Amino acid sequence: MSLTTILFGRRLASDEEEKEQIGPFSGIPVLGLDALASASYGPEAALTVLLPLGALGLRYIVPLSALVITLLVIVYVSYRQTIEAYPNGGGSYVVAKENLGTNAGLVAAAALLLDYVLNVAVAVSAGVGALVSAVPALLPHTLGLCLGVLILLTAANLRGLRTAGLVFMAPTYAFLGCLFTVIAIGIGKTILQGGHPAPVVPPPSLPGSLGIASLGLLCHAFASGCTAMTGVEAVSNGVPAFRKPSSAQARRTLSYIVASLGILLAGIAILAKAYGVTATEPGKAGYQSILSQVVGAVVGRGPFYYVTLTAVVAVLMLSANTSFADFPRLCQLLAIDRFLPEPFIHRGRRLAFSYGIAVLAGLSAILLVVFQGITDALIPLFAVGAFLAFTMSQSGMIAHWHRVRGKHFRLHLAVNATGAAATAATLVVIIFSKFTEGAWVSTLLVIAAFLTFRGVRGHYAQLDQAVRAHEPLDLTPPPPPIVVIPIRRWDLVSQKGLRFALQLSPEVYALQVLLDDPRVEDLSGEWRDLVEEPATKKGVAAPRLVVVRSRYRRLFRPLLRFVTTLARAHPDRQVAVVVPEVVESRWYHYLLHNHTASILKWLLLFRGGKGIVIVNTPFHLDDSPKAA
Repeated sequence: MSLTTILFGRRLASDEEEKEQIGPFSGIPVLGLDALASASYGPEAALTVLLPLGALGLRYIVPLSALVITLLVIVYVSYRQTIEAYPNGGGSYVVAKENLGTNAGLVAAAALLLDYVLNVAVAVSAGVGALVSAVPALLPHTLGLCLGVLILLTAANLRGLRTAGLVFMAPTYAFLGCLFTVIAIGIGKTILQGGHPAPVVPPPSLPGSLGIASLGLLCHAFASGCTAMTGVEAVSNGVPAFRKPSSAQARRTLSYIVASLGILLAGIAILAKAYGVTATEPGKAGYQSILSQVVGAVVGRGPFYYVTLTAVVAVLMLSANTSFADFPRLCQLLAIDRFLPEPFIHRGRRLAFSYGIAVLAGLSAILLVVFQGITDALIPLFAVGAFLAFTMSQSGMIAHWHRVRGKHFRLHLAVNATGAAATAATLVVIIFSKFTEGAWVSTLLVIAAFLTFRGVRGHYAQLDQAVRAHEPLDLTPPPPPIVVIPIRRWDLVSQKGLRFALQLSPEVYALQVLLDDPRVEDLSGEWRDLVEEPATKKGVAAPRLVVVRSRYRRLFRPLLRFVTTLARAHPDRQVAVVVPEVVESRWYHYLLHNHTASILKWLLLFRGGKGIVIVNTPFHLDDSPKAA
């Protein structure tokens, strides 16, 4: 069994795709982790903004969370309609493109792709942040831990969607079970003790009220809290991943995810206020996550605390899997429409879109390195993409119902109109309240992605126009090419190349560039005996030897100059460059060579000109009589 098979599993046939599809039970870990895990950093992001208010900040966390939950319900109802209307996958790109036009679809796609990349970076950094809060000694290794988790996630997703669902199932349900238990116990204690329960492990003490809650600060806190809604769209975008009936399975999965997320957001907000839990400075000594403080305050720091925190850390890290499931699918749709490179279309050995997975991992790694794996530094960039995609999708659905109409279309129209208005208003709040902190970066990235899509499409259109042909095949024989064969020394590799060159044309130039290599001798003195006389005996025009001494030890420049000069002198003929190349029997043997042939072919391809043709004459070691 090869190492590749051990790491990524056996190669799957195309007709095995149905076995890789999922149901609601595994759909929650695959497509819902992003939404569920955001319950841990959404409230924390809001409380971090409220830190300047001191103890007064806790007064606002419950109403702010209620606003977020209300918005969540509106978006949930809207997306249930989207899933029903687009059973083959109704992501923002598809909905906006079909109903609002191509440019609107590309804006939605750019927003979504940005959101997916940021989600991976935020999820991994938040998971490592929770781990560091439980084990403070790991704080100096934050970035290394983030990159290690990213590598494991990438490997798991390269093994396929079904494998990822099975791997992530246990931590997902452990996370939900533990937090639901903590919320139930905490609210029970709060009720029994008149709204002021005594914490088992007191959270860090809060300073008194330090300021007044301005409207701008509350809007900022609300915008940060809205990061808890990222990932809600994933199910509508991933409908094809579900077993049939896929729409019903997807709607059921979305309902489970949103209900669980609503309970988590409400429970954490209520317990944070009741137990006096607020945010601590991220990335600094003494940092503790909100969930760590809440669990400690409710049940103490016994075994259950560590089980719960372990589940939280695992789910936070794994919640990036939602992006790994949807980012490659969206890239495939864009590539099919020729807005992204073609490699995004093709599936890998496990029917996963390996190219998209690799690109997502690379972009996320760059973000983690730039921001040193600190969640709070990444949060300002977050949510812009998600809410822009929400707004475009809901606006597209309004146009869809106007066009399709049908039974109860007015009700459907009202639901999506409400969703579009709510998400658009939230988007405006997020952009204005976070603009100077990083929302401007997200805005520019969306514009840059949009322009990239248009540029890729323009390139493909130009290519199609350039290579399009309607005329019948022209069989008029062209004049024989002028053949140039670079040779280093007289050996079997050069001989094989020369024999092939003489089959192509009677006009062959053998070009030898002499550097300062003592192992290479000028062939001028031996050329007559080695080549010209055998060629004359066979009645073949002998190749002409051209020897160039390179004063500055440059190999490629004299070669390119000779070839391009020939091409300019004979514009009506092609110049065929025959490149002899040794093919090694083991991959590691290539570490012992300088790859001159490969570099030469690359230079000729991109700098040689239109009239130049490149021909390889590979020499396998088995061709040698001595090897035989």
